[in-house]
Parts: sequence; C-alpha cells; structure tokens
Amino acid sequence: MKLEHVALNVAAPAQAAEWYVKNLGMNIVHQRDSAPFVHFIADESGQICIEFYYDPPDQVPNYAEMDPLLLHIAFVSNDPTLDQEKLIAAGATLVSDKTTPEGTRLVMLRDPWGLPLQLCKRSKPMLRV
Repeated sequence: MKLEHVALNVAAPAQAAEWYVKNLGMNIVHQRDSAPFVHFIADESGQICIEFYYDPPDQVPNYAEMDPLLLHIAFVSNDPTLDQEKLIAAGATLVSDKTTPEGTRLVMLRDPWGLPLQLCKRSKPMLRV
C-alpha cells in the first residue's frame, strides 16, 4: 500500500491551502468551493497530499493549543534557516529550533492558523528522492 493523504479539519481550508501553495510549494489537485470546502494539496513530488476540510465545524481541533509533538506536518528543508525566515515573514510563528545529537535540524513553526509544521534537515535522509 501507498500513503495517499492525511486529512485535517481546519476552520479555513481554502485559505490554508492557498498559504501552503504560496509558501511551501504545494499544488492544489482538487478543491470544492462548497461545504465541506475540501482542498487537496500535493507536495512537489505529486506523491502525497494533505487534505484540508471544514466538517464538522464544531470539531475543528484547537491546533494552536496542542503540543506540536502531538500532531505536526513535516517538510524536508535543504535550508531550514532560509525557509524559517520566509515562513515567519508569511505569518508563521517559531516554536523551536533544535539540532539532535546526530546532526538532524528540526525547526518547529505554527502556520497562521496555529497548525504545527516542521522543517527537517536530516543528517541521514529518511526518504528516497
């Protein structure tokens, strides 16, 4: 089996999708402009998607109050410092910036809606390119 997507109930799916497209190089591959406002965005490989939707409205998690280690979206970054600066300028906020003993750099941010996202520069890449 192959992973297709991860789905997140968010209060502003169209705006979130647009922000991820503009600032993280994602592409909208499917959208619905009526309830539940589903937006599928794919990474640059076109191999995996994130689905943002708004349904049911009363069950959108309070991502801003959650510890980012409970849930976050992680992106491979070749230059975490540059990407961190770019995302902060676009409305993200910094949570932490750590380097593990083996040399992996992990920058945790929150997008403008509080959803945690992580920039990873691994000392040993985990994914095949």
